[in-house]
Amino acid sequence: MSKEILINITPQETRVAILENGMLHDLYIERSRSRGLVGNVYKGKVVRVLPGMEAAFVEIGLEKAAFLHVSDVALKDNVKSRSANGQVHIGQLLHEGQEILVQVLKDQLGTKGARLTTNITIPSRYLVFMPNADNIGVSSRIENEEDRERLKNYLLEQEHRIKDAGYILRTAAEVADREAIASDIKYLNRLWENINNTANVKPGNVVHKDLPLYLRVLRDMVDEDLEVIRVDSRETSNIMLEFAEKYVPEVAEFIEHYPGERPIFDLHGVEDEIQKGLERKVQLKSGGYLIIDQTEAMTTIDVNTGAFVGSRNLEETIFKTNLEAAQAIARQLRLRNLGGIVILDFIDMGEEEHKRQVLRALEKALEKDHARTSICDVSALGLVEMTRKRTRESLEHVLCGTCPTCEGRGTIKTAETVCYEIFREILREARQFDAKELLVLAAQDVVDLLVDEESSSLAELEDFIGIPIKFQVEALFTQEQYDVVIL
Repeated sequence: MSKEILINITPQETRVAILENGMLHDLYIERSRSRGLVGNVYKGKVVRVLPGMEAAFVEIGLEKAAFLHVSDVALKDNVKSRSANGQVHIGQLLHEGQEILVQVLKDQLGTKGARLTTNITIPSRYLVFMPNADNIGVSSRIENEEDRERLKNYLLEQEHRIKDAGYILRTAAEVADREAIASDIKYLNRLWENINNTANVKPGNVVHKDLPLYLRVLRDMVDEDLEVIRVDSRETSNIMLEFAEKYVPEVAEFIEHYPGERPIFDLHGVEDEIQKGLERKVQLKSGGYLIIDQTEAMTTIDVNTGAFVGSRNLEETIFKTNLEAAQAIARQLRLRNLGGIVILDFIDMGEEEHKRQVLRALEKALEKDHARTSICDVSALGLVEMTRKRTRESLEHVLCGTCPTCEGRGTIKTAETVCYEIFREILREARQFDAKELLVLAAQDVVDLLVDEESSSLAELEDFIGIPIKFQVEALFTQEQYDVVIL
């Protein structure tokens, strides 16, 4: 598999597209006005402890107080020894007014504040440093047992390693040698010393900011499949080269400046794919299609055969559509960055072997996903339930806002419904007030319907209340908006 990384830089935002075999699979967007907070370390102040939720709210300088659950609080040895049956309560760990060092786990999503942890992790190219842990781990993506043991030994041999701290060897460490591991440890030690020196920092201030997106690419998104990193800004490509030569020299050779006049995302069809990633309907090559609906609670994906009629029999047609849909679903989850609970409604299959093959195809397609996923078997209703770890806003939430007309419902009342609401409002006004005349302000479509198809009903209403009714079109009103004015 070939992998290309395209980076589009403008003063307002940075966009990173990851192409696998020429097809867009991942898109990252970072805006200068609203940079993501995940990975940032803050000096926080506990403003409220909630024993009933086993959580606390911590002020870190954002609009909303951030959320810290007891499971995300690093435990000290003296607390562990006092805990009964291994259970520790939030009141044993935190109190109001306490100042603590916290790291953002999840950005503010919708109406929810940021989620925090005191189990701070600081990543480098080959390692993840955990100052509040004491274990050494190896990425599960490194499967060879000899490599796992070799890397653990490299780490244990390092004299600069902080003895009471924890480390995880990342996937990229598979090709690292002793010197590279040693260099990473020295870098992490310097960084942690700066972060931990917070005596003069006031609560609510950031202590450490994660790298900008274009540098996180070099640290987190490079693997053995990478062919090239193309950047359309010469200044940014030079910064990336300097960073790579200092910290990740093996990546420097992949960085290229793209000098072309045509926008880099247009050249590779990325802009078109972004537009498709915002649509509700996803067309499959066979003629089938997916319908993706994202809600606050979960995301649902419905699979349909559409125009695909197959060539053998119905069961085979359904099976082929579901197999193709499994590949498309895995790609859409990554491209749209859909997280949380996801319900997949594949077309009902009669054969158990077909169900197993579709699930295997979905699991295999999700292997390249950086976000952790968990898939359940097909339920009694024929649905597949899965979860995907969510740490940042979805593509739709980043690029789109709530529709001011329907307020996110996706539907609006018909003009006919609004007409009948106006009739009822006119009756209420006429009975309650002594009016000589009524003026109805409404949208164009509603007024047109009132004076045309509903004209006879309107005449009957005027006779019934004995008051003349006038109409005025308000161009700024949505179809659901109206007002009845007493004259």
